[in-house]
Amino acid sequence: MRTPRKADREILGTVTKLLGASHLTVLCLDNVTRMCRIRGKMKKRTWIREGDLVIVVPWEIQDEKGDVTWRYTGPQVSWLERKGFLNGAPSL
Repeated sequence: MRTPRKADREILGTVTKLLGASHLTVLCLDNVTRMCRIRGKMKKRTWIREGDLVIVVPWEIQDEKGDVTWRYTGPQVSWLERKGFLNGAPSL
């Protein structure tokens, strides 16, 4: 299963609001709310809803923005909880 890589600056987050035009607001584990965009590779293949757990890569220039690179399904989220990846995660 895909887990966030610290070397690539990836962080887990929860989608809080869909903004349209492939943009959304994500509350990340570091308690920063980022405006993110869905990568072109994911746009038509993966549908993202509010409350979904995603992997975000913050931009190097603007830390309050980022790109969504992965969306987790329900069983994957429960696996992450069991393994301790979501300890201290902000809840919606």
